[in-house]
Amino acid sequence: MVSIADVARDAGVSSSTVSYVLSGKRSISPETRDRVEASVRRLGYHPHAGARALASSRTNVLALVMPLRADIDVQVLMGFVTSVVTSARKYDYDVLLLTNDEGPDGLRRVADSAMADALLVMDVESADPRVPVLRSLRCPTVLIGLPDEPGDLSCVDLDFSAAAKRCVQHLADLGHEHIALVGPSPAVYERGTSFAGRFLNGFTEATRARGLNAPSQPCSPSYDGVRECLDKILVEQPRLTGLVVHNEAVLGTLLSELRARGSRVPEDVSVVAVGPDEMAANQPMRLTTVPLLSDDVGRIAVEMTMRELAGSSAPEVRLLSPRLAHGDSTAQRD
Repeated sequence: MVSIADVARDAGVSSSTVSYVLSGKRSISPETRDRVEASVRRLGYHPHAGARALASSRTNVLALVMPLRADIDVQVLMGFVTSVVTSARKYDYDVLLLTNDEGPDGLRRVADSAMADALLVMDVESADPRVPVLRSLRCPTVLIGLPDEPGDLSCVDLDFSAAAKRCVQHLADLGHEHIALVGPSPAVYERGTSFAGRFLNGFTEATRARGLNAPSQPCSPSYDGVRECLDKILVEQPRLTGLVVHNEAVLGTLLSELRARGSRVPEDVSVVAVGPDEMAANQPMRLTTVPLLSDDVGRIAVEMTMRELAGSSAPEVRLLSPRLAHGDSTAQRD
């Protein structure tokens, strides 16, 4: 393994000079810096992570807290994880993924162990019990999600209320007067997950503003759950012509069940779905969707974290405006 002494000998300088070049703690002449950096590249030197952490009081690690629960779509969450990891590497940071559902105690454990320089927290609830603990920690924290009372915590997310309103607006503008919402699983609502509640509120507000009687139903991620959800919707809305689907896990099954019931998409029922871009690409037809913007959300979360680590940022809340990607699953109502 190449050492800092090897780099110093190759560059013809002292080991302390190499250390100053790598850390940036002292001003070094451009000629000497160039010579040291050339030796680093030529020899393939990599600073020892443990030594670097001791010297700088930094680990260069971000902890991403993403509890893996039975009612979540892991594939969707991995889009956010990929964005966070990719963005963190641009700052020479690694990401420690924490998937146990440990609640507030788990956050204290991570912060007290100093295994990471900052926390990014996902799967945020409206009245999240972790928020008071996060406020008390000295560790910089960014939420990917929006609790009811974020206080002095920075948050970033898609504006799910606006996303729901955009879906309703699209269907209503196409002439659909009998629509419904297929929501996440009952457990997601029962847990008080923030994004689900915000989307439902936005859907309700938008349908009332347009004078629509539009029921909503949670949907368990199973074939029987989809059938039961559709049955309940059709009891409340027998003249159904439009569906807003806020449940990526059931989308394929839902489209199959509509076909099995003789309902053609979009001729009989228009469908607009909320989810990642690849979700639309993996269906039999190109869907009309409101993308989750996971790439942007993850990137902005890391940027917020870096500003907090640098001590140059006040807490902020950023809700990204939704966009509608037109596809073949919605059509004008005659």
